[in-house]
Amino acid sequence: MHNDIDKILVNEQEIAQICQNLGKQITHDYQGKRPILVGLLKGCIPFMSDLSRHIGLYVDMEFMAVSSYHGGISTSGDVKIRKDLDISIADRDVLIVEDIVDTASTIMTIINLFRHRGAASVKVVTLLDKPGGRIHDFTPDYIGKTIPKAFVVGYGLDYDELYRNLPYVGVLKPKVYND
Repeated sequence: MHNDIDKILVNEQEIAQICQNLGKQITHDYQGKRPILVGLLKGCIPFMSDLSRHIGLYVDMEFMAVSSYHGGISTSGDVKIRKDLDISIADRDVLIVEDIVDTASTIMTIINLFRHRGAASVKVVTLLDKPGGRIHDFTPDYIGKTIPKAFVVGYGLDYDELYRNLPYVGVLKPKVYND
């Protein structure tokens, strides 16, 4: 699977440093609060796991399964909620944990849903920000690294459910998804 990667954009050491830095900032910003970390499955798992170990606060963890890709390399624009939260977020500080913000369609849908459900605040932390793919005017509150417009996999990010287990983020060779 490593041979399918054109180049590494974010290596293991960079990811570790990003998690440490973001965790420290979130700990500072949420001092005296008990935020709910909401991970958007499945891509968030490695990032949320590593990030949460660097947050020095009491936190609740919840997950939603949300999809707009449906197996392809570009968003369909159709956001589907496949698994919803198990607890109420009314009057709670919610921090959505994302692997990547690309078009911002999915994240805008979830933010609006959480606001409708009465969250006290809704912010977004993302490992990767890809503003070159935006179709909505949106900037995440916490950004690990800004990347160019390319199809990336690894560290939770997938192509057709593969490559999530790579310990780094890399650009997938076009021959993999063009065949």
